[in-house]
Amino acid sequence: MIGMIEDIFIKLSLVILIAVAVSFIVRLLKQPLIIGYILTGILVSPYVFSIIKSQGEFVAFSHLGISLLLFIVGLNLNPKIIKEVGKVSILTALGQFFLTSFLALAIGLLFGFSLTTSLYIAVALSFSSTIIIMKLLADKGDIDTLYGRISIGFLIIQDLIAILILIFLSSASGELGFSSIVVRILLGVGSIVALFFFGIYLMPAITKFVARSQEFLLLFSIGWCLALAAIFNYLRFSTEIGALLAGITLSVSPYRYEIGSKIKPLRDFFLVIFFVLLGSQMIFTDISKYIIPIIVFSVLVLVGNPIIVFLIITLMGYTKRNSFLSGMTVAQISEFSLIVLALGVTRKDITPEILSLVTMVGLITIAGSTYFIMYSSKIYPLLSKYLRIFEKKGKKIDEHKYHSSKNYHVILFGHNRIGYDLIHSIKKLGKKFLVVDYNPEIIVALAKQKIEARYGDADDSELLDELNLSKARMVISTIPDLETNLLLIKKVKERNQNAILIVVSHHIDDSLKLYEEGATYVVMPHFLGGRHTATLIERYKFGADKFLKERIAHIEHLKMRKEEGHEHPKHL
Repeated sequence: MIGMIEDIFIKLSLVILIAVAVSFIVRLLKQPLIIGYILTGILVSPYVFSIIKSQGEFVAFSHLGISLLLFIVGLNLNPKIIKEVGKVSILTALGQFFLTSFLALAIGLLFGFSLTTSLYIAVALSFSSTIIIMKLLADKGDIDTLYGRISIGFLIIQDLIAILILIFLSSASGELGFSSIVVRILLGVGSIVALFFFGIYLMPAITKFVARSQEFLLLFSIGWCLALAAIFNYLRFSTEIGALLAGITLSVSPYRYEIGSKIKPLRDFFLVIFFVLLGSQMIFTDISKYIIPIIVFSVLVLVGNPIIVFLIITLMGYTKRNSFLSGMTVAQISEFSLIVLALGVTRKDITPEILSLVTMVGLITIAGSTYFIMYSSKIYPLLSKYLRIFEKKGKKIDEHKYHSSKNYHVILFGHNRIGYDLIHSIKKLGKKFLVVDYNPEIIVALAKQKIEARYGDADDSELLDELNLSKARMVISTIPDLETNLLLIKKVKERNQNAILIVVSHHIDDSLKLYEEGATYVVMPHFLGGRHTATLIERYKFGADKFLKERIAHIEHLKMRKEEGHEHPKHL
């Protein structure tokens, strides 16, 4: 037993080291790391280094990776978001999915593939990668542009379509009759409805208690994900569906961002194993006979998908520029594509050769689309005059009519302490602001007051990366921790040199250090308290009645704060 564990450990270590080396080269070429993982799988397969001879020990790791991936996808599938993405995203997603599926199905049948195989290929080529597109748009700073929001919107709809397909494939076993399949689908739908109500009415109370400790929140989230995955596996659905639904039940929680940021590193590690395993499963003995289909399917995704999306969005009255840039984002296949095909191989609906074929298409399209997205703004001027004939006549929908809900003039970290008073001053300015706090009770209280708030830890680097700091005119931290404020200053300065930075400190040396690092103003509460008292003495001298008026006003202020739940200041 010990020998077997040591053997798995050595193999896993070698796989990770090779993945590091290959991914280093991939990063130099400015490609997504997913390509490096798949190439690593090819290198460790029996065709090259033969490190993975038996895949059994890696299967459990890969399942964990996919489960955590789908859990995080579920976290971002807040039911309210369907309304927010708008008509353009819904129609674009549906139009592109069905048109691409139809073309891929026809091409598959022309190449002599069976109807079942052609359907699997058609579905696989119709999905675009949410992870890759989100990452590249974020790197370009285009997430909050009109085309960026349209793209993210139709990716969300695509993810929902993929979920329905996965549920169907998990339910429809070839060994069952039609009535049994219907019963299982109804069971699945019923389970989803039950979980939906559980997520809305019961989960908030649970997460409010759990979120008091970040460690417990992480442990609870992973436990909830794996528990639902195991239950759905017992019900003869896939574990992946259970994990996805676990995420969706938490998607309405104010702590979903914190959960997602904590699980991402864990997810990324296990996803490495999944894609390495996928690469090791590729079959090259007969791949030569699929060269022409690989090229044709790759052209369909790289060229056909962008044209389809461009035409749909243009016909809806958007400018050719926004239509073109949106189209360029869909020139690759998705992680969901490979998951669907892997499920098809498990069900024996398709052969491993088909999985290898589509994986090759994935490598080509992911590599190509990366450059398409990165340089789309430079490609557009070269093609602009040729696109004019497709542009719909009349008034166009453009950027100035589309404002991002994620742009804030002021971002306040920490609602207690002086943060409470600062909010009233910010409100008087009439500026849009966001409060970030680590106290779940405060987040709930702010939500009831219709104040935009986000649960999170100010020293969480990933959280700071997700916030749109580049648009903020003022960033305030009421947290007296030096390291937290230094990190915050660093992150803000990287993105926004002009932002006003106000932070809190209790020590003179720390305050001077914060000024050196770029703080605009450092608040020292003890000194300010003494200065305020000194000002009162100078102003009122020995006027007892004036001090009594100040006393009455102060008591009223303290009572108001107590009623709103701010009796005991807590750390963020």
